[in-house]
Amino acid sequence: MECRINEVLVHYVEHGGGVPLVALHGVGVDHREIEAAIEAIVPDTGYRRIYPDLPGMGLSTTDGLTCNDDVVTLLGDFIDQLGAAPVMLLGHSYGAYLARGVAARRPDTVLGLALLCPVAERSRNVPGHDVVRQDANAYDELEPVQRAGFEEYFVVRTQATARRYRDGVAPGTTLVDEAALGRIFAGWTVDVGWSAFSAPTLVVAGRRDSVVGYADAAELLERYPHATLAVIEDAGHALMHERPELLAALFGDWLDRARPEDE
Repeated sequence: MECRINEVLVHYVEHGGGVPLVALHGVGVDHREIEAAIEAIVPDTGYRRIYPDLPGMGLSTTDGLTCNDDVVTLLGDFIDQLGAAPVMLLGHSYGAYLARGVAARRPDTVLGLALLCPVAERSRNVPGHDVVRQDANAYDELEPVQRAGFEEYFVVRTQATARRYRDGVAPGTTLVDEAALGRIFAGWTVDVGWSAFSAPTLVVAGRRDSVVGYADAAELLERYPHATLAVIEDAGHALMHERPELLAALFGDWLDRARPEDE
């Protein structure tokens, strides 16, 4: 599915019906990564799950976008155009940074906010990329060309996580407009506001996340007074693939807290 907002074509997929849930993926992939992770843990009924390709990734374009705040504006307009507001809003990595911008700019549009391995303006105290688990058969179902990307991203390397990388992550890596992202990221800083966001929030970080660490995630509690914070041991930036069972429990609690009472 697709919709046009000004000069930008936004490609997205959606499943189900009910309370709208918009999920935003990270950099260098497309909607298929977060779609695979969330579809594995979301309840079968009661939620309209919407997965857009972010600009410059997947099949979404970037015309007229010059910075990340432009992308935040686009996402707000996207939610409006779908008639989806108010929504449950979730983001992983870069998607979490954008989600914070949407929630700050349009708090009435967001029923609840979930931030998975959130990127911020800058990252501090990032640990090294240390492997937690390395199974001998981890690469059996990967093409040789996929191995480096898998190793760069995952600290839990099993047949199951390799399969998730192959099916959900790798396909989107070939659909990235690097020049367009360079232009947008030159204006990296997102306006996340200064006031507290009072809706139910979930913040999940990987203790072994060598991309953004976990220290910045812990500090978000001051900005989100109704947040649950979880720092997960033996998980890295690919936390939603490495510890799906634990994420499912946290995700379910967040849905229960944020879901409208009359739904």
